[in-house]
Amino acid sequence: MNSDKHKKFLKIIALVSTFGGLLFGYDTGVINGSLPFMSQPDQLNLNSFTEGLVASSLLLGAAFGAIFSGKLADKKGRRKVIMSLAVIFFLTTLGCTFAPNAGVMILFRFLLGIAVGGASVTVPTYLAEVSPVEKRGQIVTQNELMIVSGQLLAYIFNAAIAGFSGGDGHVWRYMLVLATLPAVFLWIGMLIVPESPRWYATKGNLKSALQVLHRIRKKTRAKLELAAIKKSIEKERQVSKASFRDLNTGWIRRIVFLGIGIAVVQQITGVNSIMYYGTHILEEAGFQSQVALIANIANGVISVLATFVGMWLLGKVDHRPTLLIGLTGTSISLFMIGIFSLTLQGTALLPFLVLGMTVTFLAFQQGAISPVTWLMLSEIFPLRLRGLGMGVTVFCLWITNFLIGLVFPVLVDSVGLSATFFAFFACGLGALAFVGKFLPETRGHSLEQVEQYFRSFDDDNQTVRESQQAD
Repeated sequence: MNSDKHKKFLKIIALVSTFGGLLFGYDTGVINGSLPFMSQPDQLNLNSFTEGLVASSLLLGAAFGAIFSGKLADKKGRRKVIMSLAVIFFLTTLGCTFAPNAGVMILFRFLLGIAVGGASVTVPTYLAEVSPVEKRGQIVTQNELMIVSGQLLAYIFNAAIAGFSGGDGHVWRYMLVLATLPAVFLWIGMLIVPESPRWYATKGNLKSALQVLHRIRKKTRAKLELAAIKKSIEKERQVSKASFRDLNTGWIRRIVFLGIGIAVVQQITGVNSIMYYGTHILEEAGFQSQVALIANIANGVISVLATFVGMWLLGKVDHRPTLLIGLTGTSISLFMIGIFSLTLQGTALLPFLVLGMTVTFLAFQQGAISPVTWLMLSEIFPLRLRGLGMGVTVFCLWITNFLIGLVFPVLVDSVGLSATFFAFFACGLGALAFVGKFLPETRGHSLEQVEQYFRSFDDDNQTVRESQQAD
């Protein structure tokens, strides 16, 4: 296989596997436009609380899917788990499509969330393990791009289907069922792509690992990479992994709590209130339903464009100031939505101003906060802490996402749009204070240097205690 064929096959692998990300995006984004239709009395007859449950039950399922899929992928293989997730995506999408009532819908959205959470962990892991080191960042971030592209497609199809439905009350079912198509493509596609060579190597199957590497690398490089994989696996086996009991150690507790803080910071900006309820927000601001569906496409477009910018910025600027700038931009946008909703209620100008602010918000969120969040989470945990740290922080991220998705429609219904966004603005100020005070810069520092930074707090505290005892 010549060099061009290696590259083409690697592109096929990346395209096929990132359909897991596309499904992730579509299934989280489709609720944005379908929820108003399924809420109608002759459909699922949802109130503000059950609307929140329908939207957020997927996120609760994703929290558990993210936890269990990692260990399952280690045991059964990345490829088999992704194929299993494709089947779950397909079956649970059908369950949501034909749901006769809110209870069944919530159940199948929860089960669908298990697939979403599983894809959020397994697909990036698989991509990282098949990618050459010099292209790993570019290929892995393609999954992030596919997620926001899936959300954009959901917004476009929502608007198109609603526009051509002719007032059909079951229009939301057509919106949901489209997600079965990429699920089928993912399952069929995974039949033709190989298992991760690194997974084969961890199971002692070096022959299969080398065969896969020969399909995606030049012959000489394949042998060198297999040797590097073997060395890395041996190193990992010699490292004693941290457990929850190790949280009694100060520096470990500090770094895990910092990871939780970074994960929560990404969510409390309220980004997913816009990604899940953007159409509802624009309707509250004054747009008619069909106009709100079309206008909401702008949120999806800016998310995709900003993700490209964020991917370009990652290796060029420091992470901490990027995160601070992003949080400043999102906080100002939230504050302005609150101000506009309070002072211009009922005017023709309000919906356009709110749309402008949601677009601005997403430019800062997807261009700065989201890419830096995931990168820093991968950088702050040393090898022995990575399993514990990533497991806990990703779980907390999904739970925070779930809570925001659950309470947002209840807040809007009870206190109104302006007060809801003022609350998110206050959370944004808290996020800024947290990042400004506690977050170190990780760009340009090795994992060992980051670990030593956190260990130094314990060393300083020990010195103070010894000094006090001497006195």
